[in-house]
Amino acid sequence: MEFVEKSIQAYADAHTEPEPPLLAALSRATHIQSLYPRMLSGHGQGRLLALISRLVQPRRILEIGTFTGYSALCLAEGLQPHGQLYTLEIEPENVDFARTWLEKADEAARIHCLQGHATQLIPTLEGPFDLAFMDGRKEEYRDYYEALLPKMRRGGLILTDNVLWSGQVLDKKPTDPAARALQAFNIFVLQDPRVFNVLLPVRDGLMMNLVV
Repeated sequence: MEFVEKSIQAYADAHTEPEPPLLAALSRATHIQSLYPRMLSGHGQGRLLALISRLVQPRRILEIGTFTGYSALCLAEGLQPHGQLYTLEIEPENVDFARTWLEKADEAARIHCLQGHATQLIPTLEGPFDLAFMDGRKEEYRDYYEALLPKMRRGGLILTDNVLWSGQVLDKKPTDPAARALQAFNIFVLQDPRVFNVLLPVRDGLMMNLVV
């Protein structure tokens, strides 16, 4: 589902900061080599992630769901000089692909791509985190969220992708398990007093939660 007319989206992209050359090359490689290139954050959302990271100026970032490394590179743009970014990916082939691109970044020494299940890896990581981005398995968002919150600093920001799921969250009884999980997750977070919540209709839905 397109939430913005294609002509409007094209205009917005044309008037948004261009992708850095490394990200443009990674986007092209992802579209050529991946079976699911739509999972890529892409130009507009990627620049939004980079802008948010530059505003937060995080010392520690945690990403759940690396895919090919595009969003990690965007988030790394705002890292403090001695900051660290941890990106978690369950699929070994994605980790291998992403690492070849993450190693090309200026921030390569500060980006750590870990393979494994997020709910098992998060407790092993040192916090607190200033910024987090959740983009893993949609049915497990609630589990990621509960594992992540204790690791966030007060005033930290959690971003969650795909929370509109091509509009399927509007269905009263969706047949897609991911849509049902996202419906429940969105309601839960809206009612969670631990965060200040805003859901933006950006691309496939981007939720922003300020830890209070």
